[in-house]
Amino acid sequence: MRCWRALAILGAVLMVTVNTVWAEDSQSIELTMISQHAAQGDIGAQLLYGLAYLEGRYRLKPDLKKAVYWLKRAAREGQPYAQMLMGNLYAEGKGVDRDPAHAVYWWKKSALADNPQSQFRLGEAYLEGQGVKKDPTQAIHWLTKSAEQGNNQARYLLGKMYYEGYNVPEDKALGKDWLAQAAAQGHTDAINLLGVIENIAEYTTMVYQQSAEVLKEKAANGDPQAEYELGLRYESGAWDVIRDDQQALYWLTKAAEDGNRHAMATLAHVYERGLLGVPANPKLANEWLNKSTAAAPLKPSPSDKH
Repeated sequence: MRCWRALAILGAVLMVTVNTVWAEDSQSIELTMISQHAAQGDIGAQLLYGLAYLEGRYRLKPDLKKAVYWLKRAAREGQPYAQMLMGNLYAEGKGVDRDPAHAVYWWKKSALADNPQSQFRLGEAYLEGQGVKKDPTQAIHWLTKSAEQGNNQARYLLGKMYYEGYNVPEDKALGKDWLAQAAAQGHTDAINLLGVIENIAEYTTMVYQQSAEVLKEKAANGDPQAEYELGLRYESGAWDVIRDDQQALYWLTKAAEDGNRHAMATLAHVYERGLLGVPANPKLANEWLNKSTAAAPLKPSPSDKH
């Protein structure tokens, strides 16, 4: 009996050892292939090689100088993610001398290639005058482009700016709309700020934490707030739903028709920009904007507070 138990233990140890060696060999082979392709000028491989040194992937020891070497090569050849990373490194002074202007240089190249993270960082730079002259118009331009691609940080910042009238004309409805979109993606600061704005923090937090099944049930029963939240989740693919523009438009429209003014403001933005698969329609956008301005705030029902 003891002999069989010893053999079983030995077999298990050997299996773990073989699997470990196999995994290490696979990583080694993959790293070798990446390095070879990087050396031959493949910008995708150069990005991966740079990330490997930046983050210590493939059992490599993190090395900022080597990371910069490969990331810069990829960035110079037009790789947007590498350009974004180079901007971050220059902004933070990691592996290179801190140079905010050079950071803006790389973010702008990446932003023009539609990288939402770079668009957000570039918008922040214009807003704060970091590495570039302050320019609120450019800040709003790039933050909006980033937000429209789903960046929750950009949505949160735009929401605060419009709600407070900071460097933009005050527009509380639009501000709340952007904040709600960020909150629907789980942005804690946006959730908290909306709670303060509406003076129903407990209710607001609870709604964003509800499962899609609960929201669907409430939405099916005609709850305008649940319809709105469900629409935002389908728009962003946040939490436990799959992104679906058609479903997003359906529930946002339903919520707006049922009196949710945040949904009205959202539809105004959707039709103004031609989002969620619909063509731009300035007339319809203006109609929803006017309705959102005239609509009264929705109050949570007693059952939602408990």
